[in-house]
Amino acid sequence: MSNTSQQYESIIIKCKDIFAKKTSDYGTAWRILRVSSLTDQIFIKANRIRTIQETGVNKVGEGIESEFIGIINYCVMALIQLELKDDKRMELPSDETVELYAKYSKEAKQLMETKNHDYGEAWRDMRVSSLTDLILMKILRVKQIEDNKGKTLISEGIDANYFDMINYAVFAMILISEENC
Repeated sequence: MSNTSQQYESIIIKCKDIFAKKTSDYGTAWRILRVSSLTDQIFIKANRIRTIQETGVNKVGEGIESEFIGIINYCVMALIQLELKDDKRMELPSDETVELYAKYSKEAKQLMETKNHDYGEAWRDMRVSSLTDLILMKILRVKQIEDNKGKTLISEGIDANYFDMINYAVFAMILISEENC
């Protein structure tokens, strides 16, 4: 699992770097978005990945790796929005934003390590397309919970689904990188 941990960390560093640079360029303009809008952005990314996987055609030019990075970063934004739901600041200081990113990516990694232990790295035998489908399923679950005003009877909350999507996207990127070696 140490290899998985290192691979995971390498991907998160790349995603966090992109997040920090975009924060420098744009600030935290995404704070205007409701969590449901971030869910829809994640859906757009995952749906594009699935379309490319099914058709084999990529007309935009950016590969699916950049879309998985987008999924990871939008999930972190959503987790930040959930935490700061009562915070009316539209612009967050860059250092605070990056610290929050680190907090949630660390929580996601801890969850991955816990589940990875119990599931024995079963994801390594999965197809990237299956991970895409799992992300899409999680998005649909989040949309249903959002439509139910956040209420669930027995299921995990919205945040747990965002953490799972982060981990599925990281797993997909690891598998893609191993295919390209």
